[in-house]
Amino acid sequence: MHKIALLLAATAALFSTCAAAHDTIAPGAKVSVVFDQELPNVPGKSLRAVLVEYEPGAGSPSHRHPSSAFIYARVLEGAIRSKVNEEPEHTYQAGESWTEKPGDHHQVSHNASDTAPAKLLAIFVVDTNDRKIVIPDK
Repeated sequence: MHKIALLLAATAALFSTCAAAHDTIAPGAKVSVVFDQELPNVPGKSLRAVLVEYEPGAGSPSHRHPSSAFIYARVLEGAIRSKVNEEPEHTYQAGESWTEKPGDHHQVSHNASDTAPAKLLAIFVVDTNDRKIVIPDK
């Protein structure tokens, strides 16, 4: 757990120094790649950190991530309602986290509040050539 906390702290420190790529995935939902680095000891894999910001009441459409992606997500601000696969929907508060395995279906990702913003940091270990982070359901 200490390694994850250290990784989160290092990623947060990079927010101000990395050029972020922004993408709006739904009204009131913004995704920014804040860190993207190939792993020197794991050829073909990258560590990618993504900041997801939801305005009050906003969320993402049902989606998947690249099939190569293992994801660690941590709520930084507010609360996020999340449902992955057939697990029950859960509301995560600031400081709480979850993981998503390759191939998981993220059916609900939504700000739990209609009055306050919410933010989460998602850290991906993903194939370097997988550039699309969010793949909406068709």
